[in-house]
Amino acid sequence: MNSWFVDTDANNMRIDRFISERMADTSRSYIQKLIKDELVTVDSKVVKSNYKVKEGEWVEIVLPEPVSLDIEAENIPLDILYEDSDVLLVNKPKDMVVHPSAGHVTGTLVNALLYHCKDSLSSINGVMRPGIVHRIDKDTTGILIICKNDKAHNCIAEQLKVHSITRRYHALVWNNVTDDTGTVDAPIGRHPVDRKKMAINHKNGKHAVTHYKVLERFGQYTYIQCELETGRTHQIRVHMASIGHPLVGDPVYGPAKQPFKTDGQMLHAKVFGFIHPSTNEYMEFETDLPEYFQLILEKLRNKGTVH
Repeated sequence: MNSWFVDTDANNMRIDRFISERMADTSRSYIQKLIKDELVTVDSKVVKSNYKVKEGEWVEIVLPEPVSLDIEAENIPLDILYEDSDVLLVNKPKDMVVHPSAGHVTGTLVNALLYHCKDSLSSINGVMRPGIVHRIDKDTTGILIICKNDKAHNCIAEQLKVHSITRRYHALVWNNVTDDTGTVDAPIGRHPVDRKKMAINHKNGKHAVTHYKVLERFGQYTYIQCELETGRTHQIRVHMASIGHPLVGDPVYGPAKQPFKTDGQMLHAKVFGFIHPSTNEYMEFETDLPEYFQLILEKLRNKGTVH
């Protein structure tokens, strides 16, 4: 059970939003389901999702016991960077979906984790995403942290919420980025027309900040580093496209015709740093760019023809 006292800042806030802000790793829709199932009370009384909390009230939520996971454990090799009893850091390859969903019930990172970790995965994010506290897109490569217990999950989720985790990505973008460094500070939400896409959305979007730095210039392309201050869906892809520099290979936010055979955006989660849940020590990990990314950069450096 989780419980909170409603302070002045939260007065008159919708109950689902109130809980969502305090359980950043849990989706609003799941919280609304718990409210509908009468697992949320205010001063011991059941309320609806549109109820507005008042200063001085006491909010309680009962999280149901996790149901048995009907997802197959698969012996899929993992590129493990670090592992202990609390966390596991993996280097996710290209074309691997993080967790099962419609159309992707096998071959995901979760399928591999269930085989490798057995029952040692956090349960907070539900049966479809055991251990998963954050994610990267299918075609994005690089570092993901997996939580093996709920204590570690809550600790990492809180660090993500307050933006204290170090997350640096490397990307190849279209066009010459003229400034050596820059920041994109623009809210991201669902595209108003195409619901499968995200977009800069000043009306309904969530606060999003990306800092970028030029690493190399190749005329028509620029190799950059992006550091996330927030972690919204497709954040780097949307932010860089919004300033005229979509990621090379991006089938959603970039040009229809792409110059290289990349099978998706050229984006790699290169550095991940966090405070360890048990030792309270800062740990930081870094991975090499995938081979396809390195080859394209080398050909651009040599001004050769990329096929």
